[in-house]
Amino acid sequence: MHGHLPEDSGEIDLPIAKNRINFPLQKICYESGKPAQSQYQVLERLEDPFATRVLFTPITGRTHQLRIHSGEIGHGILGCDLYASDEAFRLAPRLMLHAERIEFEHPVSGENIKGFCPCPF
Repeated sequence: MHGHLPEDSGEIDLPIAKNRINFPLQKICYESGKPAQSQYQVLERLEDPFATRVLFTPITGRTHQLRIHSGEIGHGILGCDLYASDEAFRLAPRLMLHAERIEFEHPVSGENIKGFCPCPF
């Protein structure tokens, strides 16, 4: 995330709705947004670039949730072309968002599927 988060951990609880004017963007909307919660834990604060490595745990699963939440609290994900500031976008050659772990129930077999891929950055 761009900049240093003041707290070592926390939760972002902001409702998300489709942005009908600027599709495919989503937006924070208290009137029609669906509940969206993201927990975060600081892993490392960096000086160059001025950024924070964060472990996000999405409690809900809204489209673009982590990108929107981080941008909304003023610490956009580096390389994010949709919700981060221009400065945060230019600080990385790609979106610096990586799902290290994923787990879900297979929709046909019912088998519990687990995936793991270490973070490359």
